[in-house]
Amino acid sequence: MKKPCLTGLFVVASMTMAITAAAAADLTVTLTGIRSQDGRIMVAVYDRADTFMKLGQAIAALDLAARGDEITVVLADVKPGAYAVSAYHDENSNGELDSNLIGVPTEGYGFSNDASGAFGPPSFDGAAVRTADGRAVATVTLGY
Repeated sequence: MKKPCLTGLFVVASMTMAITAAAAADLTVTLTGIRSQDGRIMVAVYDRADTFMKLGQAIAALDLAARGDEITVVLADVKPGAYAVSAYHDENSNGELDSNLIGVPTEGYGFSNDASGAFGPPSFDGAAVRTADGRAVATVTLGY
């Protein structure tokens, strides 16, 4: 009876660990244009066009204290792919993006890549950032 080749098993195990480690990425999200220290900054991260901007479909949702004029957060170990970020500044802490009588937001909001849509949110592809070299960087400027 032949003995199993432990060297071969070690190589396969090492390759599997290397592939797994290479698969994880960090998504860094920088929020700029925060005009006051009142309320909360609400952030949602999506990984698919068909779930983008749909309630309860974000892969990550963050509720951050408004502090300074810029906030950076890192989502560690996300899978490789494309991500779109939406955010708004809930200045009065009522849990929603307030708007005026004709529906124009009165609180700051924005999307990754500072993407915008003609009459509503941008497309997922317009806002998407893709992981490269184990990381992705998204910048969202909160416009008013």
